[in-house]
Amino acid sequence: MRGAVARRRTALGVVVLMVVGLAGLAGSGTAEAAAARCEGRKVKTLSLPGGRIHIHRTRLFACAFTVATDPGKRRKMSVSIQARGTRPRWDTGYYSHHAGPVRVAAGQRCVFVRGSVGRRSVSSGWLC
Repeated sequence: MRGAVARRRTALGVVVLMVVGLAGLAGSGTAEAAAARCEGRKVKTLSLPGGRIHIHRTRLFACAFTVATDPGKRRKMSVSIQARGTRPRWDTGYYSHHAGPVRVAAGQRCVFVRGSVGRRSVSSGWLC
C-alpha cells in the first residue's frame, strides 16, 4: 500500500514540474523577452516576410529590435536605428530569434529604422 502512495506522489510531483516548466516556456517568447530590454511604449511594428521590427520610445530614447516569425533556424538578421542628425546604431549577424535591441538618444527628434531577415528588408521612413 505504501509503495502505491509513494508512486502516485512521485508521479504528481513530475506532472507539477512539467506544467510549471511548460508555463515558463510559453510565457518567454522572443518578442516578449526582447521587448523587456526596450523601454517605453511601442510606437510602431514593421512587418516583412520572415519577421517583424518593433520600435519603442521613451521621452529620451528610441529603441528597435527585429524578431523572426519562425525562430530556431539561424539566418542573417539586422536592425538599425538613427535619430535625425546623428549616426545610425545597428546590430547585424546570424541569429535564430532576434537582432538587437539597439538604442539611440532621440529626445524629440525623428528616428529612421531599418531591419532585415534573410534577403528581405524594410524601413520605416522618418518617424516623428
